[in-house]
Amino acid sequence: MNDLRDLYQETILDHYRQPRNFCKPDHANCIASGHNPLCGDQLRLYLQVENNIISNAGFEGAGCAISTASASLMTEAIKGKSKAEALDLLSRFHDMVTGQASADNMGKLAALAGVREFPQRVKCATLAWHTMKAALEDAHEAVTTE
Repeated sequence: MNDLRDLYQETILDHYRQPRNFCKPDHANCIASGHNPLCGDQLRLYLQVENNIISNAGFEGAGCAISTASASLMTEAIKGKSKAEALDLLSRFHDMVTGQASADNMGKLAALAGVREFPQRVKCATLAWHTMKAALEDAHEAVTTE
């Protein structure tokens, strides 16, 4: 079990130090902002949606290791998915990090399953995901975890 936990920690640190999709895609047409006042995480998410499919995703901002790694992993996971598939993944991710479901079939996202042991960090892990939902729903107000 320690080997798996070490692997998950390495994955989180890797995505924090070298976040994937840390950029503003040129043709983003679904954009939303998110903020976690408790931790200070700030995020701007950019999605390019074509024919109901997320063809590209990127983000900018600053946050803790959990928040940044979650945004990085999320942008990788949702590319090529339909809006409905991305929202379903949000639901399954939320259930995983809150301890309502296992990390089975979550792929690399399982690296964040340990957040369930630290309830105050769940908001860090879910900020990007709730921001993604707001972007897909064309919400105009910034997402906040408070």
